[in-house]
Amino acid sequence: MKLIFRRLGQYRGAVVLAVGLKLLGSLFELLLPYIFEYIIDEVVPARQLPRVVLWGLTMFAAAILCRSFNVMANRRAVDNAHKISFGLRQELFEKTVNLTGAQFDAVGLPSLISRMTSDSYNVQTAVQQLQSLCIRAPIMLLGGILMAMLMDLRLALVLLALLPFLVAVILVISSRGIPLYTRVQQRLDDVVRIMRESITGIRVVKALSKEDYEKRRFSRANDDMTETDIRAATVMAMPGPFLQMILNLGLTFVVYLGAGRVNRGLMKPGVILAFLTYFNMITMGVMGLNRIFVSLSKASASADRIGSVLELETAAPLSPEQAPAGESAGSGEDFISFRHVNFSYGADSTEQAGFAGAQREKALEDLSFSLARGESLGIIGPTGCGKTTVIHLLMGFYEPTGGSIRLEGRPLGSYEKDALRRRFGTAFQNDMIFQDSLRGNIDFGRGLEDAALRAAAEDAMAADFIDALPEGLEHRAAIKGANLSGGQKQRIMVARALAADPEILVLDDSSSALDYRTDAAMRRAIREHHPDATLILIAQRVSSVMQMDKILVLDNGRCIGLGSHEELMERCPAYREICEIQMGDM
Repeated sequence: MKLIFRRLGQYRGAVVLAVGLKLLGSLFELLLPYIFEYIIDEVVPARQLPRVVLWGLTMFAAAILCRSFNVMANRRAVDNAHKISFGLRQELFEKTVNLTGAQFDAVGLPSLISRMTSDSYNVQTAVQQLQSLCIRAPIMLLGGILMAMLMDLRLALVLLALLPFLVAVILVISSRGIPLYTRVQQRLDDVVRIMRESITGIRVVKALSKEDYEKRRFSRANDDMTETDIRAATVMAMPGPFLQMILNLGLTFVVYLGAGRVNRGLMKPGVILAFLTYFNMITMGVMGLNRIFVSLSKASASADRIGSVLELETAAPLSPEQAPAGESAGSGEDFISFRHVNFSYGADSTEQAGFAGAQREKALEDLSFSLARGESLGIIGPTGCGKTTVIHLLMGFYEPTGGSIRLEGRPLGSYEKDALRRRFGTAFQNDMIFQDSLRGNIDFGRGLEDAALRAAAEDAMAADFIDALPEGLEHRAAIKGANLSGGQKQRIMVARALAADPEILVLDDSSSALDYRTDAAMRRAIREHHPDATLILIAQRVSSVMQMDKILVLDNGRCIGLGSHEELMERCPAYREICEIQMGDM
């Protein structure tokens, strides 16, 4: 709830205005039964038409003011709630894109999606009610009791006697809401995860005729969420009938006592009519408080989930005192260097923030190598040997669990992340094609000139197929590039990496869908037109890496070979075996 109140504090003036308008509207609403009682008991018996008209107009004006203030307050509350939820989603998105790789793994994409959608909506609903219902309900309850006491103290004592029971029911039952709704949101995370997996892999599902299997898998998750939601809603709905029963019993007793007092001349008829109206207001106030507890139970669980992400600390660059000055940016063996680097997935501080974190899995062990500026490195090895992990560490997505990584002689942690990553051009193995034009996919919001886009497309061997399209660069790609072939998508991704003429070019198995001739032509164009770029190329094909200055051979996260193609053929049996399998006896 601290998160919600902090957000309300950011819009203090607008919130105070909404609350003030709601307060005025509620006060005028409390006056209506009192005016009605005065008209019935004092004005009408006097048989003075001008007074009847005057007080009738007074009551009408009070009703108009009540309605007007309430409408304006509700509009303000809705506007404030939307602004707060908009800012919350924006901040959560910005936090998400700045999470470290380990933090992102620990929270999980489905959970981040549900926090940004359903959790933020729950907070929005609560913020809206805090500005309206949380003002009106207490005023109706306490104001109704006060006005009833002013009219007839004995009947008001009936209401006061009911209050402890009403409050006890609300507090006892509603206090169980937060853990229940937390479990509901966790089940929703599972539903989103399975739905995302099934939709993303729909072609695989159809190819293997596993539609029924996926339906059953989704149905189980959906049933779990529905069952948990029903349990939470059932518990939170329990106060309603109890409150209504207690209030109806109290109302019956009030009518019985009030009728007797009217018959004995101890009370005027208008008083009991007004008293019944106030009793109805008190009932609405109590039910409104119950609604508030339900909404705040949901919102509190959701706010805690959102806050747990916003409170995650992203690593700050090392201070100048912590970061050695290092070597110059000129040529030298230490332009990029890994020194005895160890890394395990799941070894992160997210557990301190309430996340379990991923299961620890050793990915790299005692890895050391260095590159001079402008050199090229090929990384090869079996699936799961840690090739992509090297890139993730180099780009600062994860922090090594041991050893050090340096760029230009400085520890990688001393660089501001944005400044570091602007030096890279990357095409990852499972990179994304966005629902945008091909121009937009290559440029990616960098405002590059057409000449740079054209040159990048030509170097990536993408110009021919782009020119063959009727709209050229303006051709619009579908979601995840569904209307492009695998080779076309890879060439667009490589063009994106090349477009800004990066200092360090990373190609992570980005030519696996290309034929050998196109792959060779693309590598030749990159060498000719980007000679100063330090190239790191991950591939499964020996033909893709054999021309690199250095080749790193990995197996189970360990370096089993490092050197040129000729050197490895002489002293690395594993590399020689790969070459013989792929290219024949050399």
